[in-house]
Amino acid sequence: MTTEQIYWEDVDVGTEMPPLPKIATSLMLVKWAGASGDFNPHHYETEFAMTQGTGGVIVHGLLKHAWLIHFVTGWMGEDGTLKKFSCQYRGLDFPRKMKTMNEPVDGETWHCKGKVVKKYEDGDEHCVDLEIELENGKGQITTPGTATVELPSRKKGK
Repeated sequence: MTTEQIYWEDVDVGTEMPPLPKIATSLMLVKWAGASGDFNPHHYETEFAMTQGTGGVIVHGLLKHAWLIHFVTGWMGEDGTLKKFSCQYRGLDFPRKMKTMNEPVDGETWHCKGKVVKKYEDGDEHCVDLEIELENGKGQITTPGTATVELPSRKKGK
């Protein structure tokens, strides 16, 4: 996500992280199920999902979790360290269907967003606390979270 290393001195409380767009397709959910071992039919079988009251196939919670981790670790750069991470699943997200074998139909795009809410030193570590979120195409936050990142300091090299 980032080509330059972010340093502790470069951020302040209120610093916004550049949004990261994500798209979930029905094909992606099948691949995620295979990779994660989560074969709950809620994530790939429309008829089953409709009987569960969700309105259709839903995106895996842990896929949204992975998107947010990708967002944070991409922002912090190679020399940053993810110290803490948590998120909550507060809304249902529905994947795009596939138009062709390789092309999804138009539809939902999610955006990982975040900002620095605290900046502090903890011993020799230069830390920032982040509020992060996954926002759907309607502007609803379906997966809020928090993270703590140790960033390198220009003063000590890390």
